[in-house]
Amino acid sequence: MTGLATIIGASGFIGRRLQSRLSLEGWDVFAPAKGDTSLLGRDMGVIFYCAGLTADYDRRPFDAVQAHVTLLSETVRAGRFEQLIYLSSTRLYDGQAAAVLDEHAPLLFDVSDPRRIFDISKALGENVTLTRTQGHGAVARLSNVFDWAPDAPGFLSQWLIEAARTRDLRLESSPHIVRDYIHLDDVVTALIAMAEQSANGVINVASGELVGNGEIANLFLEAGWNVSFSLDVSPLAPPLAAIDRQRALGLAPRPVKEVVRRYLESLNA
Repeated sequence: MTGLATIIGASGFIGRRLQSRLSLEGWDVFAPAKGDTSLLGRDMGVIFYCAGLTADYDRRPFDAVQAHVTLLSETVRAGRFEQLIYLSSTRLYDGQAAAVLDEHAPLLFDVSDPRRIFDISKALGENVTLTRTQGHGAVARLSNVFDWAPDAPGFLSQWLIEAARTRDLRLESSPHIVRDYIHLDDVVTALIAMAEQSANGVINVASGELVGNGEIANLFLEAGWNVSFSLDVSPLAPPLAAIDRQRALGLAPRPVKEVVRRYLESLNA
């Protein structure tokens, strides 16, 4: 399937890679600039809603709400689309007691915690997508997305980028912290599959495995890097996001250790 795709947030980390892939696969891609409201007056085809704030949401709370909810509401109200895929986060599961959570689990938030503005605004964006699009909305809850492009955000991304510069790595983290990591290319594959298969509801886009920093560090040690951590703490692991719905789309993201190992081999080549 190809057709018209509109990427809101095309200048961001995920949006840029998605635009490149869609163009290569023959889609007609419209990538409006930030603040270009002319998109509301045109047919948008399949909308990939990639706009959002991640690392700096706490410093820019009102911008986070604008990106996660306000522009989305205006887009849905315009109604000129075939499908809308909203990018959310498995961070919405953090702090819950269950070891494994699927897409049907109720979400719990402390509304008095200022740092929960990310989660709550994303949850409202999900609600608008699922309840106000006449059945044409889907939500992709992404786990920790990584890559090694120069501007890739996130702890693991910065670790990989730094590895290309030096063999001695001092990381501001703990070896006991665990996360579900998924590579950017696998996320893009999942988003396109959601469009091609007219997916609906919420789908966790994740690897389905929690991996510790220490496990990843061992790959670096085996490949010839020196790795040390500044912290030695063992926080509670986040809930694991179940990926049964993702598998039903025929998707099998690569394990993070496999991707990292191949990346280190490329640096050693």
